[in-house]
Amino acid sequence: MNLDLFPPEPPARPPPGPGPLDRLLKVSRIYLEPAVEEHARGREILARFPDAERVVVPSHQNIPGLFGNAGNVESWNRIKGSTLVLGVKKTLSFIANDRSSDFIAPSTANGCVMACAYCYVPRNKGYANPVTVFVNIDGIAAALRKHAHKRGPKLVHNTVDPRYWVYDIGCNSDCSADAALSDNVKDLVRLFTTLPNAKGSFATKLVNRELLTYEPKGKTRVRFSLMPHAQAKLLDVRTDPIAERIAAIDDFVAAGYEVHLNFSPVVLQEGWQDAYAELFQQVDDGIGAAAKAQLACEIIFLTHNAGLHEVNLRWHPKAEAVLWTPDIQETKVSQGGGVNVRYRTGFKGRHVAEFQELLARHLPYCRVRYAF
Repeated sequence: MNLDLFPPEPPARPPPGPGPLDRLLKVSRIYLEPAVEEHARGREILARFPDAERVVVPSHQNIPGLFGNAGNVESWNRIKGSTLVLGVKKTLSFIANDRSSDFIAPSTANGCVMACAYCYVPRNKGYANPVTVFVNIDGIAAALRKHAHKRGPKLVHNTVDPRYWVYDIGCNSDCSADAALSDNVKDLVRLFTTLPNAKGSFATKLVNRELLTYEPKGKTRVRFSLMPHAQAKLLDVRTDPIAERIAAIDDFVAAGYEVHLNFSPVVLQEGWQDAYAELFQQVDDGIGAAAKAQLACEIIFLTHNAGLHEVNLRWHPKAEAVLWTPDIQETKVSQGGGVNVRYRTGFKGRHVAEFQELLARHLPYCRVRYAF
């Protein structure tokens, strides 16, 4: 017998572990624009969910019975956990930004499988906020490459980054969750390694260890969002625990990411100083020297909205008892022209300064990139 014709059977692979979205998303219905299947990324995503019902819609922005339907508030998390929307991103524009990034890049997704009570994205999507994934990743990547090329070298250092133009690629979604649905995030992380003057950035509340295989080569910044554990239990609905996010920091640094912290939103409650001191100690105990050497943070105090307040009262009133505090809040018009509610001028400034003093005392190596 010629044994070469019968090579030994390879050892059985262990079954894959649970994915980061397994507890959050079981897609049973997909709304898709007609052009989705013309794109390779669209076909790839559809193939991942072969048993899901498919509903063709004219536009991902106007789905009858889903967006703008006040009756969906009571089904807020059920819709998030069962519905996926696929569309083609039409407007590939870049928005100047001087806080988390230099520019906000065209979204590869919007909406989220998580349900943070303070999230602003639902205000733009009506009474349901499932994930929408954009399948024209080639066009988005090409637009990003062209924009970065036109910028040329970054000659004036700023608080965003001293060397690279930074593009926020997850302003309207959580890229760690998006990466479990498609390769859009992987494609962008790899793209930045080829751009000599640009870096990607996104904030996250989910630990997706698949990202550790992307080889970012220092050209993508991950901002782990943190708040005290008790607040997160109330407000960060369906997210990963704070301890898991902190535990992932060293691994992401070792994998080649720049890792910063995002203390956002800071929600003022009685005893917040002690709660944050405990959180800072948790960070200090949980990360190693390499992470500490490159650590920086942004501090963002709560911005709320009257419309979101009304929605939240119908599905998470306990959160609103913390988020909606008119006696210490006032109306403000945002950079984008929206009418929001923030902590009162003067009152907020004192507490921002107190927060920074507390941070400097407990994490003196953590540079503050900006605070507001």
